[in-house]
Amino acid sequence: MEPVPELACPIAPVVDLVFSRWTTPILWTLHEYGRQRFVELERRIGTITPKVLTQRLRQMERDGLVTRTYHPEVPPRVEYEISELGRSLAPIFHQLAEWSKHNLADVEKARQRYDR
Repeated sequence: MEPVPELACPIAPVVDLVFSRWTTPILWTLHEYGRQRFVELERRIGTITPKVLTQRLRQMERDGLVTRTYHPEVPPRVEYEISELGRSLAPIFHQLAEWSKHNLADVEKARQRYDR
């Protein structure tokens, strides 16, 4: 019987949820700068298209990582904010940032050795 991948690696579903291409930069930006309108978020991330940002924000709202607030005024205003569930990932991001600071140079050296 083949093992179920999620059971073989219990963090696989979390990695798929949190570390997809755009989820991490969106969460990081919302955590760093607080509540933002779509255009502000798009500007801060820089390389994301409006279509992809919309898709990711919808998925993250569905997953409970982001909250969306609609303000029925003229013109309508929508703001996005990291949720408590999303904020609970901050220690993990902090650990990864620390690991990067201390180890990425070694990773680059290993790549160069390998490529020779």
